Amino acid sequence: MHVLHKVLLFHVLICLGQNALGSEIIKGTKAKKKSMLYMASVQNKKGHVCGGFLVSEDFVMTAAHCVNQNPTSVVLGTHSLKNVNDDTMRYSIKKCKHPDYKAVISGNDIMLLQLSRKAHLGKKGPIKPIKIPSNQIKLKGKQKCSVAGWGATKTNGSNVDELQVVDIPVINLETCQKMWNDKLPANVVCAGGYGTKKGFCQGDSGGPLVCNGKMAVGIVSFNSNYNCDYPNVPNVYTDISKFLPWIKNILEKKRC
Repeated sequence: MHVLHKVLLFHVLICLGQNALGSEIIKGTKAKKKSMLYMASVQNKKGHVCGGFLVSEDFVMTAAHCVNQNPTSVVLGTHSLKNVNDDTMRYSIKKCKHPDYKAVISGNDIMLLQLSRKAHLGKKGPIKPIKIPSNQIKLKGKQKCSVAGWGATKTNGSNVDELQVVDIPVINLETCQKMWNDKLPANVVCAGGYGTKKGFCQGDSGGPLVCNGKMAVGIVSFNSNYNCDYPNVPNVYTDISKFLPWIKNILEKKRC
């Protein structure tokens, strides 16, 4: 990789991290009530800054670069950010950032947030964890998955209060690497943002890429600059299945 390309990509990705203010789903629709009971709003004292998803009664998973927004709590159990009961829906957190994470450009963009108390799970909701892979997987190109989040529905738009979701196709990793001029970090998957007008925008960080409607396989990591006028280049997600030993160790010990 040329040094200039490295510098330019680093600038692009740092800009994305610094502007992770809410989540933006492009060409999506309002999520159905009582669906996606695993979704979490990662917040700081000013409000929503990143997406996340419940993976156990003790932990929410999100992107490591969300730590730049100094998150202090997560909200579980609602699709509407106007409908939040702080006593029952808000959880203080302890941040468990991947030890090898340095910047988005170098990968390892994954973090677990330990909840201050166990999430109150029920068979019919309103909170339910989502499954993650139990071993390494390889997604097939054109496989249909989805991504969800709160926020604007167009570039430079305003956040929305209701959870939005959009279906997107998985993009072959070789094709994705080629479109990104071989600049991608290791252990990522690509979906949306290329070959379709659908995808996420800067700020949708930490939300899950869900396949087969029941398994989170990726974490929203980055797109290309501020351009959400898709298609341009594929959206990039952290591949959860590549971090299973680290994840399992924390989930079993219930501490970082």
